[in-house]
Amino acid sequence: MKTLGGIRRILARHKPELRARFGVRELAIFTRGEATPLSDVDILVALERPLGWEIVDLRDYLEALLGLPVDLLTAGALRRKPHLWQAVQEDLVHA
Repeated sequence: MKTLGGIRRILARHKPELRARFGVRELAIFTRGEATPLSDVDILVALERPLGWEIVDLRDYLEALLGLPVDLLTAGALRRKPHLWQAVQEDLVHA
């Protein structure tokens, strides 16, 4: 099982490529510390530009990079749900 620290290091190391290829401005993992070996990784991304269906390519890239299933949310989409945005803020770990 990969640790939160290990996942953060992988994401931080690939941040320049993620920015160039997908326009990722910021990355954060949201976690409550309840991960199990079967858990996926929940990642919040802030984007420089809308991706459209390319968001699927970004998710696939992150899954290949981490070797784990990824649930991907954009900051723009989450901000449209203020109650969820507030809840997620407490659990964010920036990469």
